[in-house]
Amino acid sequence: MHNPTGHALSDKSSATAAHAFPADGPMSAANRRAMAAIMLAVALATLDTAIANTALPAIAADLHAAPAASVWIINAYQLAMVATLLPLAALGDIVGHRRIYIGGIALFTLASLACSMASTLPLLAAARVLQGLGASAIMSVNTALIRYLYPPHRLGRGLGTNALIVGVSFAVGPTVASLILSVAAWPWLFAVNVPLGVLALGFAWPALPHTGRGKHNFDPVAALLNVITFAALIFALGEAAQRASTQLVLSAAAIALVFGLLLIRREAGHPAPMLPVDLFKRPVFALSAVTAVCSFAAQGLAFVSLPFYFEDVLHRSQVETGFLMTPWPVVVALAAPLAGSLSDRYPPGLLGAIGLAVMSAGMASLALLPVHPHVLDIGIRMAICGAGFGFFQSPNLKALMASAPPERSGGASGIVATARLLGQTTGAALVALSFGIAGRHGPTLALGTGAFFAGAASLASGLRLFAPSHRADAHVKASAK
Repeated sequence: MHNPTGHALSDKSSATAAHAFPADGPMSAANRRAMAAIMLAVALATLDTAIANTALPAIAADLHAAPAASVWIINAYQLAMVATLLPLAALGDIVGHRRIYIGGIALFTLASLACSMASTLPLLAAARVLQGLGASAIMSVNTALIRYLYPPHRLGRGLGTNALIVGVSFAVGPTVASLILSVAAWPWLFAVNVPLGVLALGFAWPALPHTGRGKHNFDPVAALLNVITFAALIFALGEAAQRASTQLVLSAAAIALVFGLLLIRREAGHPAPMLPVDLFKRPVFALSAVTAVCSFAAQGLAFVSLPFYFEDVLHRSQVETGFLMTPWPVVVALAAPLAGSLSDRYPPGLLGAIGLAVMSAGMASLALLPVHPHVLDIGIRMAICGAGFGFFQSPNLKALMASAPPERSGGASGIVATARLLGQTTGAALVALSFGIAGRHGPTLALGTGAFFAGAASLASGLRLFAPSHRADAHVKASAK
Protein backbone atom coordinates (compact mmCIF):
# COMPACT_ATOMS: atom_id res chain seq x y z
CA MET A 1 0.00 0.00 0.00
CA HIS A 2 1.24 3.46 -0.78
CA ASN A 3 2.86 5.42 2.02
CA PRO A 4 0.28 8.06 2.89
CA THR A 5 2.64 10.49 4.53
CA GLY A 6 4.43 11.87 1.46
CA HIS A 7 7.57 14.03 1.57
CA ALA A 8 8.40 17.60 0.80
CA LEU A 9 9.95 18.02 -2.61
CA SER A 10 12.65 20.34 -1.30
CA ASP A 11 13.13 23.14 1.16
CA LYS A 12 12.86 25.60 -1.68
CA SER A 13 9.67 24.15 -3.09
CA SER A 14 7.98 23.78 0.26
CA ALA A 15 8.86 27.33 1.08
CA THR A 16 7.41 28.70 -2.13
CA ALA A 17 4.50 30.88 -1.19
CA ALA A 18 1.22 30.22 -2.89
CA HIS A 19 -0.38 32.99 -4.88
CA ALA A 20 -2.89 34.77 -2.67
CA PHE A 21 -6.52 35.10 -3.65
CA PRO A 22 -7.11 38.53 -5.25
CA ALA A 23 -8.63 41.27 -3.16
CA ASP A 24 -12.06 42.67 -3.87
CA GLY A 25 -12.21 45.37 -6.52
CA PRO A 26 -11.72 45.74 -10.27
CA MET A 27 -9.88 42.92 -12.01
CA SER A 28 -6.21 43.83 -12.57
CA ALA A 29 -4.78 44.11 -16.08
CA ALA A 30 -2.50 41.13 -15.40
CA ASN A 31 -5.43 38.99 -14.29
CA ARG A 32 -7.41 40.02 -17.37
CA ARG A 33 -4.52 38.92 -19.58
CA ALA A 34 -4.27 35.67 -17.64
CA MET A 35 -8.00 35.04 -18.10
CA ALA A 36 -7.66 35.75 -21.84
CA ALA A 37 -4.85 33.20 -22.08
CA ILE A 38 -6.88 30.61 -20.19
CA MET A 39 -10.00 31.12 -22.29
CA LEU A 40 -8.12 31.03 -25.62
CA ALA A 41 -6.32 27.79 -24.77
CA VAL A 42 -9.51 26.20 -23.38
CA ALA A 43 -11.36 27.11 -26.57
CA LEU A 44 -8.65 25.49 -28.72
CA ALA A 45 -8.58 22.29 -26.63
CA THR A 46 -12.39 22.00 -26.57
CA LEU A 47 -12.79 22.72 -30.29
CA ASP A 48 -10.35 19.96 -31.16
CA THR A 49 -12.44 17.50 -29.15
CA ALA A 50 -15.25 17.92 -31.69
CA ILE A 51 -13.68 19.41 -34.81
CA ALA A 52 -12.13 16.19 -36.17
CA ASN A 53 -15.50 14.41 -36.28
CA THR A 54 -16.68 16.60 -39.14
CA ALA A 55 -13.44 16.24 -41.11
CA LEU A 56 -13.06 12.49 -40.62
CA PRO A 57 -14.32 11.43 -44.08
CA ALA A 58 -12.11 13.99 -45.85
CA ILE A 59 -9.03 13.03 -43.82
CA ALA A 60 -9.62 9.30 -44.34
CA ALA A 61 -9.98 9.75 -48.10
CA ASP A 62 -6.86 11.89 -48.40
CA LEU A 63 -4.73 9.49 -46.35
CA HIS A 64 -6.23 6.41 -48.07
CA ALA A 65 -7.35 5.04 -44.70
CA ALA A 66 -10.24 2.66 -44.07
CA PRO A 67 -13.18 4.27 -42.22
CA ALA A 68 -12.78 1.90 -39.25
CA ALA A 69 -9.08 2.74 -38.93
CA SER A 70 -9.66 6.48 -39.32
CA VAL A 71 -11.71 6.51 -36.10
CA TRP A 72 -8.36 6.47 -34.28
CA ILE A 73 -7.88 10.09 -35.35
CA ILE A 74 -10.59 10.83 -32.78
CA ASN A 75 -9.88 8.03 -30.30
CA ALA A 76 -6.17 8.87 -30.00
CA TYR A 77 -7.01 12.41 -28.87
CA GLN A 78 -9.75 11.39 -26.44
CA LEU A 79 -7.81 8.50 -24.91
CA ALA A 80 -4.70 10.60 -24.32
CA MET A 81 -6.76 13.42 -22.87
CA VAL A 82 -9.00 11.52 -20.47
CA ALA A 83 -6.33 9.04 -19.34
CA THR A 84 -3.93 11.79 -18.20
CA LEU A 85 -6.28 14.45 -16.78
CA LEU A 86 -6.04 13.36 -13.14
CA PRO A 87 -2.26 12.62 -13.14
CA LEU A 88 -1.58 16.06 -14.64
CA ALA A 89 -3.98 17.70 -12.17
CA ALA A 90 -2.10 16.00 -9.32
CA LEU A 91 1.22 17.10 -10.80
CA GLY A 92 -0.14 20.64 -10.99
CA ASP A 93 -0.83 20.58 -7.24
CA ILE A 94 2.81 19.55 -6.72
CA VAL A 95 4.84 21.67 -9.17
CA GLY A 96 2.39 24.53 -9.70
CA HIS A 97 -0.60 24.90 -12.00
CA ARG A 98 1.12 27.58 -14.10
CA ARG A 99 3.88 25.22 -15.22
CA ILE A 100 1.42 22.53 -16.29
CA TYR A 101 -0.74 25.03 -18.17
CA ILE A 102 2.09 26.71 -20.08
CA GLY A 103 3.64 23.34 -20.88
CA GLY A 104 0.25 22.16 -22.13
CA ILE A 105 -0.18 25.15 -24.45
CA ALA A 106 3.32 24.65 -25.87
CA LEU A 107 2.82 20.92 -26.46
CA PHE A 108 -0.64 21.43 -27.95
CA THR A 109 0.71 24.06 -30.37
CA LEU A 110 3.66 21.93 -31.52
CA ALA A 111 1.45 18.84 -31.84
CA SER A 112 -1.04 20.83 -33.93
CA LEU A 113 1.80 21.70 -36.31
CA ALA A 114 2.75 18.01 -36.46
CA CYS A 115 -0.89 17.08 -37.21
CA SER A 116 -0.99 19.54 -40.11
CA MET A 117 2.18 17.99 -41.58
CA ALA A 118 1.21 14.31 -41.12
CA SER A 119 1.21 12.34 -44.37
CA THR A 120 0.01 8.97 -43.07
CA LEU A 121 -2.65 7.79 -40.63
CA PRO A 122 -0.14 6.42 -38.05
CA LEU A 123 1.75 9.74 -38.05
CA LEU A 124 -1.48 11.70 -37.63
CA ALA A 125 -2.68 9.41 -34.82
CA ALA A 126 0.67 9.79 -33.02
CA ALA A 127 0.50 13.57 -33.36
CA ARG A 128 -3.07 13.49 -32.05
CA VAL A 129 -1.86 11.61 -28.96
CA LEU A 130 0.59 14.44 -28.27
CA GLN A 131 -2.13 16.99 -28.97
CA GLY A 132 -4.40 15.19 -26.51
CA LEU A 133 -1.67 15.31 -23.85
CA GLY A 134 -1.33 19.05 -24.37
CA ALA A 135 -5.09 19.53 -24.19
CA SER A 136 -5.19 17.42 -21.04
CA ALA A 137 -2.61 19.66 -19.37
CA ILE A 138 -4.70 22.71 -20.30
CA MET A 139 -8.03 21.28 -19.14
CA SER A 140 -6.67 19.62 -15.98
CA VAL A 141 -5.77 22.89 -14.23
CA ASN A 142 -7.71 25.67 -15.97
CA THR A 143 -10.43 25.98 -13.32
CA ALA A 144 -7.79 25.76 -10.58
CA LEU A 145 -6.05 28.79 -12.10
CA ILE A 146 -9.31 30.73 -12.41
CA ARG A 147 -9.74 30.31 -8.66
CA TYR A 148 -6.67 32.54 -8.21
CA LEU A 149 -7.90 35.28 -10.55
CA TYR A 150 -11.19 36.12 -8.81
CA PRO A 151 -12.03 36.83 -5.16
CA PRO A 152 -14.09 34.01 -3.61
CA HIS A 153 -17.41 35.87 -3.73
CA ARG A 154 -16.96 36.58 -7.47
CA LEU A 155 -15.68 33.13 -8.42
CA GLY A 156 -19.01 32.26 -10.04
CA ARG A 157 -18.52 35.03 -12.59
CA GLY A 158 -15.14 33.68 -13.67
CA LEU A 159 -16.36 30.10 -13.83
CA GLY A 160 -19.39 31.29 -15.78
CA THR A 161 -17.06 32.69 -18.43
CA ASN A 162 -15.18 29.39 -18.47
CA ALA A 163 -18.43 27.44 -18.84
CA LEU A 164 -19.45 29.73 -21.68
CA ILE A 165 -16.21 29.07 -23.59
CA VAL A 166 -16.32 25.29 -23.06
CA GLY A 167 -19.99 24.93 -23.97
CA VAL A 168 -19.92 27.14 -27.04
CA SER A 169 -16.58 25.77 -28.31
CA PHE A 170 -17.84 22.20 -28.14
CA ALA A 171 -21.13 23.10 -29.79
CA VAL A 172 -19.68 25.14 -32.67
CA GLY A 173 -16.82 22.71 -33.40
CA PRO A 174 -18.59 21.07 -36.37
CA THR A 175 -19.58 24.47 -37.79
CA VAL A 176 -16.02 25.79 -37.54
CA ALA A 177 -14.71 22.63 -39.21
CA SER A 178 -17.22 22.98 -42.04
CA LEU A 179 -16.24 26.60 -42.62
CA ILE A 180 -12.52 25.79 -42.77
CA LEU A 181 -13.07 22.80 -45.05
CA SER A 182 -15.14 24.96 -47.41
CA VAL A 183 -12.08 27.11 -48.19
CA ALA A 184 -9.05 24.94 -47.35
CA ALA A 185 -7.77 21.37 -47.04
CA TRP A 186 -8.05 19.38 -43.79
CA PRO A 187 -4.47 20.14 -42.54
CA TRP A 188 -5.62 23.71 -41.93
CA LEU A 189 -7.97 22.43 -39.22
CA PHE A 190 -4.83 21.89 -37.17
CA ALA A 191 -2.57 24.58 -38.66
CA VAL A 192 -4.87 27.39 -37.46
CA ASN A 193 -4.09 26.32 -33.89
CA VAL A 194 -0.42 27.28 -34.26
CA PRO A 195 -0.67 31.11 -34.34
CA LEU A 196 -3.50 31.02 -31.79
CA GLY A 197 -1.41 28.80 -29.50
CA VAL A 198 1.56 31.17 -29.79
CA LEU A 199 -0.76 34.07 -28.93
CA ALA A 200 -2.05 32.18 -25.87
CA LEU A 201 1.55 31.55 -24.77
CA GLY A 202 2.33 35.25 -25.17
CA PHE A 203 -0.54 36.12 -22.84
CA ALA A 204 0.09 33.29 -20.38
CA TRP A 205 3.83 33.53 -19.75
CA PRO A 206 3.89 36.92 -17.99
CA ALA A 207 0.35 36.90 -16.59
CA LEU A 208 -0.55 33.48 -15.13
CA PRO A 209 -0.27 33.42 -11.33
CA HIS A 210 2.34 31.36 -9.48
CA THR A 211 0.24 29.11 -7.25
CA GLY A 212 3.06 27.54 -5.24
CA ARG A 213 4.08 23.90 -4.89
CA GLY A 214 2.71 21.05 -2.83
CA LYS A 215 4.49 18.92 -0.25
CA HIS A 216 3.80 15.48 -1.71
CA ASN A 217 5.80 13.48 -4.21
CA PHE A 218 4.33 12.44 -7.55
CA ASP A 219 3.44 8.72 -7.57
CA PRO A 220 4.28 7.26 -11.03
CA VAL A 221 2.70 3.88 -10.20
CA ALA A 222 -0.61 5.53 -9.30
CA ALA A 223 -0.34 7.59 -12.50
CA LEU A 224 0.14 4.41 -14.57
CA LEU A 225 -2.83 2.72 -12.89
CA ASN A 226 -4.91 5.83 -13.55
CA VAL A 227 -3.92 5.94 -17.23
CA ILE A 228 -4.79 2.26 -17.75
CA THR A 229 -8.11 2.62 -15.88
CA PHE A 230 -9.42 5.59 -17.82
CA ALA A 231 -7.94 4.53 -21.17
CA ALA A 232 -9.70 1.17 -20.86
CA LEU A 233 -12.95 2.83 -19.77
CA ILE A 234 -12.97 5.32 -22.66
CA PHE A 235 -11.96 2.55 -25.07
CA ALA A 236 -14.89 0.42 -23.86
CA LEU A 237 -17.34 3.29 -24.28
CA GLY A 238 -15.91 4.18 -27.69
CA GLU A 239 -16.13 0.60 -28.94
CA ALA A 240 -19.69 0.38 -27.64
CA ALA A 241 -20.49 3.52 -29.63
CA GLN A 242 -18.99 1.83 -32.73
CA ARG A 243 -21.09 -1.30 -32.01
CA ALA A 244 -18.00 -3.48 -31.61
CA SER A 245 -18.14 -7.04 -30.31
CA THR A 246 -19.63 -7.48 -26.86
CA GLN A 247 -16.60 -9.51 -25.78
CA LEU A 248 -14.21 -6.65 -26.63
CA VAL A 249 -16.33 -4.07 -24.82
CA LEU A 250 -16.73 -6.23 -21.70
CA SER A 251 -13.01 -7.08 -21.65
CA ALA A 252 -12.04 -3.41 -21.74
CA ALA A 253 -14.61 -2.60 -19.04
CA ALA A 254 -13.23 -5.42 -16.86
CA ILE A 255 -9.69 -4.05 -17.25
CA ALA A 256 -10.93 -0.61 -16.21
CA LEU A 257 -12.64 -2.08 -13.14
CA VAL A 258 -9.64 -4.17 -12.00
CA PHE A 259 -7.06 -1.41 -12.42
CA GLY A 260 -9.45 1.13 -10.91
CA LEU A 261 -9.73 -0.98 -7.76
CA LEU A 262 -5.94 -1.35 -7.66
CA LEU A 263 -5.63 2.44 -7.91
CA ILE A 264 -8.06 3.01 -5.05
CA ARG A 265 -6.25 0.39 -2.93
CA ARG A 266 -2.83 1.93 -3.56
CA GLU A 267 -3.97 5.43 -2.66
CA ALA A 268 -6.03 4.49 0.40
CA GLY A 269 -5.12 6.90 3.20
CA HIS A 270 -3.08 9.23 0.99
CA PRO A 271 -3.73 12.88 1.98
CA ALA A 272 -3.89 13.99 -1.67
CA PRO A 273 -4.81 10.98 -3.84
CA MET A 274 -4.55 11.25 -7.62
CA LEU A 275 -8.07 9.85 -7.98
CA PRO A 276 -9.54 12.33 -5.47
CA VAL A 277 -11.57 9.94 -3.33
CA ASP A 278 -10.97 12.33 -0.42
CA LEU A 279 -12.99 14.99 -2.23
CA PHE A 280 -15.78 12.53 -3.03
CA LYS A 281 -16.30 12.15 0.73
CA ARG A 282 -17.62 15.72 0.62
CA PRO A 283 -21.35 15.43 -0.26
CA VAL A 284 -21.52 18.66 -2.28
CA PHE A 285 -18.47 17.68 -4.36
CA ALA A 286 -19.75 14.15 -5.00
CA LEU A 287 -23.23 15.34 -5.99
CA SER A 288 -21.74 18.04 -8.23
CA ALA A 289 -19.62 15.44 -10.03
CA VAL A 290 -22.64 13.15 -10.53
CA THR A 291 -24.62 16.14 -11.81
CA ALA A 292 -21.87 16.95 -14.31
CA VAL A 293 -21.57 13.39 -15.68
CA CYS A 294 -25.35 13.00 -16.12
CA SER A 295 -25.83 16.43 -17.70
CA PHE A 296 -22.96 16.03 -20.17
CA ALA A 297 -24.27 12.56 -21.03
CA ALA A 298 -27.57 14.26 -21.88
CA GLN A 299 -25.72 16.82 -24.00
CA GLY A 300 -23.80 14.04 -25.76
CA LEU A 301 -27.02 12.17 -26.49
CA ALA A 302 -28.48 15.30 -28.08
CA PHE A 303 -25.47 16.47 -30.08
CA VAL A 304 -24.76 13.04 -31.59
CA SER A 305 -28.37 12.07 -32.35
CA LEU A 306 -29.82 15.38 -33.57
CA PRO A 307 -27.76 15.62 -36.80
CA PHE A 308 -29.02 12.13 -37.74
CA TYR A 309 -32.58 13.21 -36.98
CA PHE A 310 -32.35 16.43 -38.98
CA GLU A 311 -30.63 14.83 -42.01
CA ASP A 312 -32.07 11.30 -42.14
CA VAL A 313 -35.59 11.84 -40.79
CA LEU A 314 -36.33 15.46 -41.74
CA HIS A 315 -34.11 15.29 -44.88
CA ARG A 316 -32.32 18.56 -44.15
CA SER A 317 -28.97 19.41 -45.77
CA GLN A 318 -25.71 19.68 -43.80
CA VAL A 319 -25.91 23.47 -43.94
CA GLU A 320 -29.52 23.44 -42.71
CA THR A 321 -28.55 21.00 -39.95
CA GLY A 322 -25.81 23.35 -38.80
CA PHE A 323 -28.32 26.18 -38.74
CA LEU A 324 -30.83 24.12 -36.74
CA MET A 325 -28.14 23.23 -34.17
CA THR A 326 -27.20 26.90 -33.66
CA PRO A 327 -29.87 28.03 -31.12
CA TRP A 328 -28.50 25.70 -28.43
CA PRO A 329 -24.94 27.17 -28.23
CA VAL A 330 -26.19 30.72 -28.79
CA VAL A 331 -28.51 30.54 -25.79
CA VAL A 332 -25.80 28.81 -23.73
CA ALA A 333 -23.60 31.83 -24.47
CA LEU A 334 -26.31 34.11 -23.10
CA ALA A 335 -27.29 32.01 -20.08
CA ALA A 336 -23.89 30.86 -18.75
CA PRO A 337 -22.52 34.28 -17.66
CA LEU A 338 -25.87 35.21 -16.09
CA ALA A 339 -25.99 31.93 -14.18
CA GLY A 340 -22.39 32.44 -13.06
CA SER A 341 -23.23 35.83 -11.56
CA LEU A 342 -26.38 34.46 -9.92
CA SER A 343 -24.35 31.63 -8.34
CA ASP A 344 -22.51 34.26 -6.29
CA ARG A 345 -25.87 35.10 -4.64
CA TYR A 346 -28.02 31.96 -4.79
CA PRO A 347 -27.29 28.28 -4.02
CA PRO A 348 -25.71 26.48 -7.01
CA GLY A 349 -27.79 23.41 -6.17
CA LEU A 350 -31.02 25.36 -6.69
CA LEU A 351 -29.85 27.04 -9.91
CA GLY A 352 -28.57 23.75 -11.31
CA ALA A 353 -31.78 21.91 -10.45
CA ILE A 354 -33.88 24.56 -12.22
CA GLY A 355 -31.62 24.65 -15.28
CA LEU A 356 -31.47 20.89 -15.70
CA ALA A 357 -35.23 20.53 -15.23
CA VAL A 358 -35.65 23.03 -18.08
CA MET A 359 -33.12 21.09 -20.18
CA SER A 360 -34.96 17.83 -19.48
CA ALA A 361 -38.24 19.40 -20.59
CA GLY A 362 -36.57 20.77 -23.72
CA MET A 363 -35.12 17.39 -24.70
CA ALA A 364 -38.46 15.69 -24.08
CA SER A 365 -40.12 18.26 -26.34
CA LEU A 366 -37.55 17.52 -29.07
CA ALA A 367 -38.32 13.80 -28.76
CA LEU A 368 -42.03 14.63 -29.23
CA LEU A 369 -41.63 16.83 -32.31
CA PRO A 370 -44.39 16.42 -34.91
CA VAL A 371 -43.71 14.55 -38.14
CA HIS A 372 -43.21 17.74 -40.17
CA PRO A 373 -42.02 20.39 -37.69
CA HIS A 374 -41.58 24.04 -38.61
CA VAL A 375 -38.08 25.52 -38.34
CA LEU A 376 -39.28 27.89 -35.61
CA ASP A 377 -40.73 24.96 -33.65
CA ILE A 378 -37.34 23.24 -33.69
CA GLY A 379 -35.48 26.45 -32.86
CA ILE A 380 -37.59 27.20 -29.79
CA ARG A 381 -37.06 23.70 -28.37
CA MET A 382 -33.31 23.87 -29.04
CA ALA A 383 -33.21 27.26 -27.31
CA ILE A 384 -34.99 25.81 -24.27
CA CYS A 385 -32.33 23.08 -24.05
CA GLY A 386 -29.56 25.66 -24.36
CA ALA A 387 -31.08 27.85 -21.66
CA GLY A 388 -31.30 24.94 -19.24
CA PHE A 389 -27.81 23.67 -19.99
CA GLY A 390 -26.26 27.14 -19.75
CA PHE A 391 -28.06 27.81 -16.47
CA PHE A 392 -26.66 24.65 -14.85
CA GLN A 393 -23.04 24.69 -15.98
CA SER A 394 -21.58 27.75 -14.23
CA PRO A 395 -23.18 27.13 -10.80
CA ASN A 396 -22.11 23.48 -10.94
CA LEU A 397 -18.52 24.47 -11.69
CA LYS A 398 -18.54 26.83 -8.73
CA ALA A 399 -19.97 24.17 -6.42
CA LEU A 400 -17.27 21.69 -7.47
CA MET A 401 -14.38 24.12 -7.02
CA ALA A 402 -15.65 25.86 -3.88
CA SER A 403 -16.30 22.56 -2.09
CA ALA A 404 -12.61 21.57 -2.44
CA PRO A 405 -9.89 23.14 -0.26
CA PRO A 406 -7.47 25.47 -2.10
CA GLU A 407 -4.58 23.00 -1.87
CA ARG A 408 -6.73 20.42 -3.73
CA SER A 409 -7.73 22.79 -6.55
CA GLY A 410 -5.83 20.70 -9.09
CA GLY A 411 -7.66 17.51 -8.17
CA ALA A 412 -11.02 19.29 -8.33
CA SER A 413 -10.14 20.85 -11.68
CA GLY A 414 -9.19 17.44 -13.05
CA ILE A 415 -12.56 16.02 -12.02
CA VAL A 416 -14.34 18.90 -13.81
CA ALA A 417 -12.79 17.95 -17.15
CA THR A 418 -12.97 14.19 -16.53
CA ALA A 419 -16.69 14.33 -15.69
CA ARG A 420 -17.39 16.32 -18.86
CA LEU A 421 -15.55 13.95 -21.18
CA LEU A 422 -16.89 10.81 -19.49
CA GLY A 423 -20.42 12.16 -19.78
CA GLN A 424 -20.06 13.09 -23.45
CA THR A 425 -18.49 9.72 -24.31
CA THR A 426 -21.24 7.88 -22.43
CA GLY A 427 -23.84 9.89 -24.32
CA ALA A 428 -22.30 8.92 -27.67
CA ALA A 429 -22.27 5.24 -26.68
CA LEU A 430 -25.94 5.43 -25.65
CA VAL A 431 -26.83 6.93 -29.04
CA ALA A 432 -25.31 3.87 -30.73
CA LEU A 433 -27.33 1.64 -28.40
CA SER A 434 -30.49 3.61 -29.21
CA PHE A 435 -29.95 3.12 -32.95
CA GLY A 436 -29.37 -0.59 -32.38
CA ILE A 437 -32.62 -0.92 -30.46
CA ALA A 438 -34.92 1.44 -32.36
CA GLY A 439 -33.43 1.70 -35.87
CA ARG A 440 -34.62 4.84 -37.66
CA HIS A 441 -36.42 5.88 -34.47
CA GLY A 442 -33.07 5.85 -32.65
CA PRO A 443 -32.83 9.66 -32.41
CA THR A 444 -36.20 9.81 -30.66
CA LEU A 445 -35.13 7.15 -28.15
CA ALA A 446 -31.78 8.92 -27.63
CA LEU A 447 -33.48 12.26 -26.95
CA GLY A 448 -35.87 10.60 -24.51
CA THR A 449 -32.91 8.99 -22.76
CA GLY A 450 -31.21 12.38 -22.65
CA ALA A 451 -34.30 13.88 -21.01
CA PHE A 452 -34.09 11.14 -18.36
CA PHE A 453 -30.39 11.86 -17.70
CA ALA A 454 -31.05 15.60 -17.44
CA GLY A 455 -33.87 14.88 -14.99
CA ALA A 456 -31.59 12.66 -12.91
CA ALA A 457 -28.97 15.42 -12.93
CA SER A 458 -31.60 17.92 -11.77
CA LEU A 459 -32.44 15.64 -8.84
CA ALA A 460 -28.75 15.24 -7.92
CA SER A 461 -28.29 19.01 -8.08
CA GLY A 462 -31.29 19.62 -5.84
CA LEU A 463 -30.00 17.15 -3.24
CA ARG A 464 -27.05 19.50 -2.66
CA LEU A 465 -29.45 21.84 -0.88
CA PHE A 466 -29.68 19.26 1.92
CA ALA A 467 -25.95 18.44 2.09
CA PRO A 468 -24.26 19.32 5.42
CA SER A 469 -21.72 21.75 3.94
CA HIS A 470 -24.45 23.64 2.08
CA ARG A 471 -26.51 24.04 5.25
CA ALA A 472 -23.43 25.30 7.08
CA ASP A 473 -22.71 27.86 4.34
CA ALA A 474 -26.32 29.02 4.37
CA HIS A 475 -26.16 29.48 8.15
CA VAL A 476 -22.97 31.54 7.86
CA LYS A 477 -24.53 33.80 5.20
CA ALA A 478 -27.67 34.26 7.31
CA SER A 479 -25.56 35.15 10.36
CA ALA A 480 -23.57 37.66 8.31
CA LYS A 481 -26.78 39.41 7.32
